[in-house]
Amino acid sequence: MSILITNIQELLQVREENTLKLSGNQMKELPTIKDAYLLIDNDTIVDFGSMIDVSTIKADKIIDATGKLVLPTWCDSHTHIVYAGDRSQEFVDRINGLSYEDIANRGGGITNSAKILQNTSEDELYNQSIARLKNVMTLGTGAIEIKSGYGLTPEAELKMLRVIKRIKKEFPLKVKATFLGAHALPLEYKDNKQGYLDQIINVMLPQIAKENLAQYIDIFCEKGYFDLNDTEQILNAGKHYNLIPKIHVNQFNAFGGIALAVKHNALSVDHLEQLNPEDIKALKDSDTIAVALPSCSYFLSIPYTPGRQIIDAGLPLALASDYNPGSTPSGNMNFVVSTACIKMRLTPEEAINAATINGAYAMGISNQYGSITKGKKANLIITKPISSYNYLPYAFGDNHIDTVIINGQVI
Repeated sequence: MSILITNIQELLQVREENTLKLSGNQMKELPTIKDAYLLIDNDTIVDFGSMIDVSTIKADKIIDATGKLVLPTWCDSHTHIVYAGDRSQEFVDRINGLSYEDIANRGGGITNSAKILQNTSEDELYNQSIARLKNVMTLGTGAIEIKSGYGLTPEAELKMLRVIKRIKKEFPLKVKATFLGAHALPLEYKDNKQGYLDQIINVMLPQIAKENLAQYIDIFCEKGYFDLNDTEQILNAGKHYNLIPKIHVNQFNAFGGIALAVKHNALSVDHLEQLNPEDIKALKDSDTIAVALPSCSYFLSIPYTPGRQIIDAGLPLALASDYNPGSTPSGNMNFVVSTACIKMRLTPEEAINAATINGAYAMGISNQYGSITKGKKANLIITKPISSYNYLPYAFGDNHIDTVIINGQVI
């Protein structure tokens, strides 16, 4: 089926060349066409341009976008959307003065989510997860990375990854799976960290490889969780199964995790709320992209990733939601873009680039997603009538989306 979108007030993120990522000053530029059209054939963008050239184009369906903007769907490169239950009580605990670390130390946090998930059937886990997935699709997310890490046993981690594989098969958006067995220490291993690492390496990873359940591997490299030696072990083990690193690092402390991730050719380093000059230096001349998670900083009241510093150093930056039950119970990428502008001082151009083309790069899919480019997948947001793209992050409390198209299908 072909779809022709006409009378587009402004078509955003137009890239004639197949750009893979944007760095530094490149992020300040957001190419657009005013009074534009866009043509979709099945699941692919096949043509776009000025309305003065549209007269001879035919299509099965025509969408009039008068007064509206069209842009690529958000590419959310860091989520934990497959989880069971919620942690709303811990939300209240933090209001009453407990820190994230305090809650974790008394058996809450990730291990609490793991206990709930271990007692949830695979079908029920799938049903809870797709309810969240359907919601973020309506909010404009057209590509998503989903991590395991709330299982912490071989059976539960595999259950999570099988749910992700099922989602990938049954939904039109692009899904990438990450194995995050090293998210926290299970209570039964709290005095035997190496024993749990050995279980990840010798039990979980071979089965994940056998069932082809993940493309990436992750670890929570943080004080009180996993150190540099643990991270090195996990990344080396993942390399044996051709799993590419995407690392949680520098959320609360900076102690060399970024340099280690770059050494292992990590696709992304995520969080970076704490950053020092050595980290910036390590990222330069690498293929590793920094990923900021501003909704997490908002929810936990912790510092925001210094995105301005990262971009001004000439580096690429992506934005993602970190959708999870403990520190970011929202996958609303529109809020992420607004928060990046309001709290991290990104310009609207930088924030939109970070949440589209650079988000796609942080998932290894920017050859097919993240920009309006002929031959790329037809994943599009059509806004409601608004004055300009500056209005998207400015009016942060409103839903500006009229229509979402994913893989050529109107959602």
